[in-house]
Amino acid sequence: MFIHCVLFQIESKEVRKYRKDSLMWASYTKKAKGFIAYYTMKRFGFKDQYASVYEWKTKAQHDRFMKKYHDWLVGKSKARVKVLGYYNLKKVDQARA
Repeated sequence: MFIHCVLFQIESKEVRKYRKDSLMWASYTKKAKGFIAYYTMKRFGFKDQYASVYEWKTKAQHDRFMKKYHDWLVGKSKARVKVLGYYNLKKVDQARA
C-alpha cells in the first residue's frame, strides 16, 4: 500500500474552504483505479496545521492520478494554503483491532 500525505498551514478563516476543497479532491480520487481511502486530519499540538492523507494500492496508480488531475484540481481549489511538506509512505506492517 502507498500513502501520500500533504501537510498544510491554513489560517482559521480558510479552513472551511480547505475542507470543501479536500472533499472535491476526494470525489475525483474515489473514481481512480487503485484508490483506497482519503482522510482530512488536524495536527494535534500545532496551530492551523492540517493534513490530507490518501491511501492507494500502488504508487504507480497514485502517480497516474496526479499526472492527470493534480494541476487541474489545484486550479479549482479555493482555499489559500501553505504547503509545509509532502510525505510518501509505504506500509510495512499493520495491526488492526
